[in-house]
Amino acid sequence: MSLDSVLVIGGGAWGTALAQAAAMAGRTVRLVVRDASQVDEINTSHTNQRYLGEQILHQAVSASMQATPADIIILAVPAQSSRAALGALNPALLAHRPVVLSAKGLETGTLDRQSEILLDMAPDAIPYVLSGPSFAADVAAGRPTAVTLAGDDADQTSALAAALAGPSFRPYASDDRIGVEIAGALKNVYALACGAVDGAGLGASARSALIARAYAEMARMVKAMGGSATTLTGLAGLGDLTLTCTSVQSRNYQFGMALGRGQTVAQIIASGAKLAEGVATTPVADALAKSLDVDAPLIAAMHAVLSGDANIATVVAGLMARPLKRED
Repeated sequence: MSLDSVLVIGGGAWGTALAQAAAMAGRTVRLVVRDASQVDEINTSHTNQRYLGEQILHQAVSASMQATPADIIILAVPAQSSRAALGALNPALLAHRPVVLSAKGLETGTLDRQSEILLDMAPDAIPYVLSGPSFAADVAAGRPTAVTLAGDDADQTSALAAALAGPSFRPYASDDRIGVEIAGALKNVYALACGAVDGAGLGASARSALIARAYAEMARMVKAMGGSATTLTGLAGLGDLTLTCTSVQSRNYQFGMALGRGQTVAQIIASGAKLAEGVATTPVADALAKSLDVDAPLIAAMHAVLSGDANIATVVAGLMARPLKRED
């Protein structure tokens, strides 16, 4: 199968960055956006200033409001919008095509992973999951970035990774789609928590302890879902967890900092902050952990904070008072 052309659904920062990466890898890229002015800007000025400022886009990136057939489909919309975005596409575009899912989140209501949503909406699509430590600005600017690309067929996944690999964008192939998806979704929850710890001024030691225990909790969730805990030692696990939990570039970390300073979710949104993916994923992850009978106190604590049932000081005190145990 040819892997020369790429269709990216979603003209935000991440979709545009992935379009840029694919173009730098030698692909011809069509970026699907929602308004005519954005189409005109990308096609004439080769910028997407609303999302990526003055970053110049590769000449091989063009924009359109219409989705057209391509060898590779990349879905780059927020996790809670994936089902609607897929439903708006002609099913023939997705049939028997590799569809790369780049959103990191679990769906509210269904508890579905992104690949489960895809296969529900387009059973004949071939799902792949892209995840790892990667900020849109870095990818778009051509700064060195490594990610994980997970699919079910090892040879096909390696071929797709090679098609998307460029001088500054390096995908590593994996066969653990479940592990990569769960890691990508949960790291946003833990980034909220780390931001909250820093916002509350609890110190670097507390944040480091939180990251380590988050890793253990994530491993329990991945194994319960049928994924491999070994996946978490790589880019989609440890790599993305450490980046998102320690960088002020992370929207989830920023949102968590505001929570740690005493603001409510409503107050943070009213201040103009964009809603972070982890806010929607946290209650879903909590419900999923309970349904699997997985001990996930950090997820539960973050859910309590987001729902207004507890503050950072209360949940930290509760976590510190848990019975002592052997480290897992």
